[in-house]
Amino acid sequence: MKSAEILQPAVALMAWTMFMWLWMYATRIPAMNAAKLDPDSLARDPSRTLDDILPASIQWKAHNYNHLHEAPTLFYAVCLVLAVAGLGNGMSAQVAWAYVGLRVIHSIVQATVNKVMLRFILFSLSSFALMALIYHAARAVF
Repeated sequence: MKSAEILQPAVALMAWTMFMWLWMYATRIPAMNAAKLDPDSLARDPSRTLDDILPASIQWKAHNYNHLHEAPTLFYAVCLVLAVAGLGNGMSAQVAWAYVGLRVIHSIVQATVNKVMLRFILFSLSSFALMALIYHAARAVF
């Protein structure tokens, strides 16, 4: 595909999401075992959640994994739109890489130290990058 350069950061973010999935379970399963937690008991008692039982630092990875399924869905869509429109190279690809870099740093911060203001700044910067991509895509299709 001629304008496929923008698909590289999209695939990189997909791979990062799967890395976070692995990290989440690599920490969550041992924590659940240490707590002698029966997962089926949680399914039967909606008043108890893993957030109530496991240490916060374990759950931070799960929260981040969930976050990687929110705004990034727009990122994947806009990357496809720009690629199909023939605008997936150059500045678009660079902005897409910036988005991915900011999301990876956001993940690392959330999964390790979870400083909310730092996360907010990183999330905001990544959102501005996403807005720029969406604006570029809108100009292309309207």
